[in-house]
Amino acid sequence: MMNLNESGGHPPPWILPEHRDLYYGGGWHAPLAGGYETIFNPGSGEPLARVGIATAADAEPAVSAAKTGFRQWRDTPPLERAAIMRAIAAELRRHAGELAMLDAADCGNPVREMGRDGLGAAALFEFFAGLVTELKGASIPMGPDAVNFSVRQPLGVVARIVAFNHPLLFAAGKTAAPLAAGNAVIIKPPRQAPLSALRLAEIIGGMLPPGVFSVLPGDIEIGNALTAHKDIAMVGLVGSVPTGRNVMAAGAARLKPVLLELGGKNALIAYGDTDPAMVARGIVDGMNFTWCGQSCGSTSRAFVHRDIYDEVLRHVERFTAAFVPGLPTDPATTMGAIISDVQHKRILSYIDEARQQGARLICGGGVPGDPLLRNGFYIEPTVFADVTPAMRIAREEIFGPVLAVLPWQDEQDMLRQVNELDYGLTCAIWSNDLEKAHRAAQRVDAGFIWINDVGKHFIGAPFGGVKQSGIGREECLGEMLSFTSEKNIHISLRRVAAEE
Repeated sequence: MMNLNESGGHPPPWILPEHRDLYYGGGWHAPLAGGYETIFNPGSGEPLARVGIATAADAEPAVSAAKTGFRQWRDTPPLERAAIMRAIAAELRRHAGELAMLDAADCGNPVREMGRDGLGAAALFEFFAGLVTELKGASIPMGPDAVNFSVRQPLGVVARIVAFNHPLLFAAGKTAAPLAAGNAVIIKPPRQAPLSALRLAEIIGGMLPPGVFSVLPGDIEIGNALTAHKDIAMVGLVGSVPTGRNVMAAGAARLKPVLLELGGKNALIAYGDTDPAMVARGIVDGMNFTWCGQSCGSTSRAFVHRDIYDEVLRHVERFTAAFVPGLPTDPATTMGAIISDVQHKRILSYIDEARQQGARLICGGGVPGDPLLRNGFYIEPTVFADVTPAMRIAREEIFGPVLAVLPWQDEQDMLRQVNELDYGLTCAIWSNDLEKAHRAAQRVDAGFIWINDVGKHFIGAPFGGVKQSGIGREECLGEMLSFTSEKNIHISLRRVAAEE
């Protein structure tokens, strides 16, 4: 296994994938157009590897190979599929540390946080492996002369386009449900951070029939080609709202089902009867400062009741101090790097505009001065108070470490402000009055709500958004069923008897 960087320097503390081309049909293939792109470490600015870039020309052979693999995987008995998936889960656990270090170098999130991603992906494989016998239909009573029943069948070849903030978790975890249902899966990893998906193919590719699992790194061209391909039966996306709209539009030409987990400008609502320190801890935890707020589920709008507002802000500043930008591959680092220079500049522009619009800076707001970080893309954890609903930092998804705190007094007005945006992914509600919290949860337009908690996912609990935050639910039985079609079969017993 190669462990030197492309420039031939000192061995880095991570293992790069030996293969950097396209993986399909059980083997590695150079891109037909011959294009390669250098992948950079956002924490240091250094090049990591040159990776093959799939184009529209590569979609045809990859999909063709996946169709062949699908036919074999579809006919594999469900419990045999489940056994293979459990074996894959074991490999993910065995390689979790290695994959965490690779993701830290490639996407900029701290290695100690990335260690959970491999374990999370393994847990998803185990969960869906246990559900293969739940791919059931139903019988419909028709009287003594007929039998009528439905069966569930896999769709065929599905594509899953995944985001850069958790590359391994998404590349592996989003494969589990469609595999359990009997589909072949093509992963389009994030352009900025494809390395762990390629390493995943090296680890698990040979455990599945050729063509069942494919990885096509590249940019929007291969994403569009897969989405529009006549033999791609369904597309799943973890990404931005504009990308989700493009995927849905492309799929509409063939009435193709989509599963979209998109952006959010998520609210945290704190009532005045709650302990200020507990609320502050929830606010800071909900921002996911560890990976620089680069999370669609981050509760980046905190609506705090006037009665506890000032005290909550004092605690928020204290708790935020624990997040110090550092090299992502250092196990001591508590906050990583922004994915790219483009995104780095975009986040800083939001911070500058918030200052100009009159938001009060509580902490952060700049670039760390540590000389070790000068070549990477870092921003301090940033908290603004006295934010108004009209400010851009309260309305647009920044996908960065920028928290907007808004005071409120009137509950009806606050709930109106929470719901007035087009997003609706998550919401956290903090109150010691559970009846009040439950009523608020009913009125908030969001697909996933925590009460007196924040940020956690629970395998088996449906995760997904409403409005512009997505279509469909994941991490649950419904995700697996969405990758199947229901077929009804009617048997007329009277006709059989007459012919006999």
